[in-house]
Amino acid sequence: MNDSSEIRPEAIAAALTPPVSWRTRLRNYFLTGIVIAGPLTVTAWLVWWFVNLVDGWVKPLVPAAYLPDTYLPFTVPGFGLVLAFLGLTILGFLTANLVGRYLVGWSEMVLARMPVVSGIYKGVKQVFETLFSQSGTSFRKVGMVEFPAKGMWTLVFISNEPPPTVAAVLPDTREHISVFLPCTPNPTTGFYFYLPKADVIEVDMSVEDAAKVIMSAGMIQPADVKRLVPANAAEARPVSAGP
Repeated sequence: MNDSSEIRPEAIAAALTPPVSWRTRLRNYFLTGIVIAGPLTVTAWLVWWFVNLVDGWVKPLVPAAYLPDTYLPFTVPGFGLVLAFLGLTILGFLTANLVGRYLVGWSEMVLARMPVVSGIYKGVKQVFETLFSQSGTSFRKVGMVEFPAKGMWTLVFISNEPPPTVAAVLPDTREHISVFLPCTPNPTTGFYFYLPKADVIEVDMSVEDAAKVIMSAGMIQPADVKRLVPANAAEARPVSAGP
């Protein structure tokens, strides 16, 4: 028997595979189009919304003589965003010198004398310093805790240690850590609570990857994380005290 009369495995697999109907092909093409166009559309919409939002804040503060929209037959999007970026950069540069620090300190002293404004300013400033500080420790680590019941594990974002006033009244004498438990599919909402450090398992995962897992309800898994939940408590790696 020569080679031309041999039955190849590819031919057998092709014969056993049922033909794909045109309805199935059409559905697959449509779903593929959604997967490709959906993220691009949402991203473009969010960028456009943010640009228009900043333009709406900045453009009314600029005299009409300095706006390009006055001399052009169409609106220039993003002009206010560029001005905001330049203004914030210049503000940061000016506050880095002695005169700028003096002016900032003087303005903060004035705000501190206002009963209601003082509390709002200090709280907002602390939030911004925590979020944008390069040396901050909040939400730099991901952990796991048993929630909502024993044997059920969930991802949390590890924050800072409780302040001394809170640590002093905690009934448990062990060292505690504060964690934020985000909800699915919206990780901006959730629960904030204090737990003993020994009950928090640190996971070798970035905050961005953990947010993807939470928002997708586990459908998107980071490639570099092979196992999140240890087989038993003895394998758990408690969260470290340092950043």
